[in-house]
Amino acid sequence: MGATNWERAPQIRVHPPGPEARRVIEADERVTSPSYTRVYPLAVRRGRGAVIEDMDGNLFLDFTAGIAVCTTGHCHPRIVEAIHRQSERLIHMSGTDFYYEPQQQLAERLSHLLPGSEQHRVFFTNSGAEAVEAAFKLARHHSKRKHIVAFYGAFHGRTMGALSLTGSKVTQRKDFGPLVPEVSHVEFPYCYRCDERPAGGGCCYKTLEQIEENLFHRTVAPTEIAAFFVEPIQGEGGYIVPPLDFHQRLYALAKQHGILYIADEVQTGMGRTGKMLAMEHFGVVPDIVCLAKGIASGMPLGAIVARESIMDWPPGSHASTFGGNPVSCAAAIETIHLLEEELIENAAKRGVELIDGLKRLQQKHSIIGDVRGMGLMVGMEIVKDRATRAADPPRRDDIVQAAFRKGLLLLGCGESTVRFCPPLVVSSEQIATAIGILDEILG
Repeated sequence: MGATNWERAPQIRVHPPGPEARRVIEADERVTSPSYTRVYPLAVRRGRGAVIEDMDGNLFLDFTAGIAVCTTGHCHPRIVEAIHRQSERLIHMSGTDFYYEPQQQLAERLSHLLPGSEQHRVFFTNSGAEAVEAAFKLARHHSKRKHIVAFYGAFHGRTMGALSLTGSKVTQRKDFGPLVPEVSHVEFPYCYRCDERPAGGGCCYKTLEQIEENLFHRTVAPTEIAAFFVEPIQGEGGYIVPPLDFHQRLYALAKQHGILYIADEVQTGMGRTGKMLAMEHFGVVPDIVCLAKGIASGMPLGAIVARESIMDWPPGSHASTFGGNPVSCAAAIETIHLLEEELIENAAKRGVELIDGLKRLQQKHSIIGDVRGMGLMVGMEIVKDRATRAADPPRRDDIVQAAFRKGLLLLGCGESTVRFCPPLVVSSEQIATAIGILDEILG
């Protein structure tokens, strides 16, 4: 096969899946877990920037970024070089038992992500679910309280503690009980399906009423609650952006009762929303932040960042053999450099173009009920009609499949939302191409 002309994406040479893709898929499905959720038959050979090449030479615009992971795009040359350079020096030594510079340097960078006069500390993990587990444990250890409040629609991971916080889909929890006890769920503000969209009250704040009037008075005293566990913007729940003052009100309620505020920034963090952390949009500084996905642009890494007075657990109380792997840390350090130099700004600018383009489609196509998001974390809700605002999951799924056949990689989230989370290197031209493909599909 000749050299790939990445600038020509999308380009479908063979109706996917072609013969080489089918060979890989058939072999894979004989030996891998049936729990994997492959929504269309994409077998990847390689990628560059915001483009994926499949096994048959088809080129796709990737608006999934490996599920919001490949922050700097696929195989960014500076990330590749950082991985190469570090892998020649040290691949593994376990940072929970020994010291090495990449872990120290990355911890130093991450410790300054949150403002304030107090020093912050970092614990490294391999994934978002592990970061959530660590934050869960730390909250209980520090507060000496047991109960956690999470939200319906939230996705925090599939390991047992993280799964206990997750309230996204029944299939994720079915047959895995009993889960970790002492977890309550409340509604997350979702203005789209409500007739009231106030800036400072109304229906959206039934969430706060539910906590104060029902939860605190009927099921669990606030003095027993260790933490509120919340995504700044819900991810798997449908890319739902709450009112701008929601987190401020929830944070004030937490501080009133000595409850820790834990932000799950696994999907929203590391520049995804046009700021390093999504909580910056809401003017709240969490007590603990969970990071993963985009932190190392494709390498497995997660972390929690907490105030020093909160990260007070003793040696041996929590550890991770591979968390803070030196190669992953090297990739993360270079990722942060790229974010600060240009990619956070690019995410903010391209996000405006993406949202504007989708809103223009919304004016043309009545099945688009809502367009929402921040930066390059954008959701397009598909409805049966705008009058009833009834969700239309089958139509959403059809749109995702049709986009795949035309060379645009998308995924769904929530009940009937198409999610857009391209690499932060995506260009204006690629945004325009994606909008054009969607217009053609919807027409």
